[in-house]
Amino acid sequence: MAEAEADHLPASQVVRELMREHVVHRREERGHEASVARKVEAARVCVRAGSGVPSEEIDAEFAARCARAELPSMPGRPRGPQH
Repeated sequence: MAEAEADHLPASQVVRELMREHVVHRREERGHEASVARKVEAARVCVRAGSGVPSEEIDAEFAARCARAELPSMPGRPRGPQH
């Protein structure tokens, strides 16, 4: 409130701005959640259709990419060659 007072803003204006920011933030969150849900559903459709990629194949590709980039793998995943 001290900052608002220093800027000569009434409390009602500060509250309105905070609410507006909150609404914008929630809309962005819902949009992201909807986007993720669409991607998950598309992946499920692919798996049901038999065109999914086995996790072992994905793990091997990830480990190979990490090895080429000389980066550590994610925890719990296979690691590339150690230097």
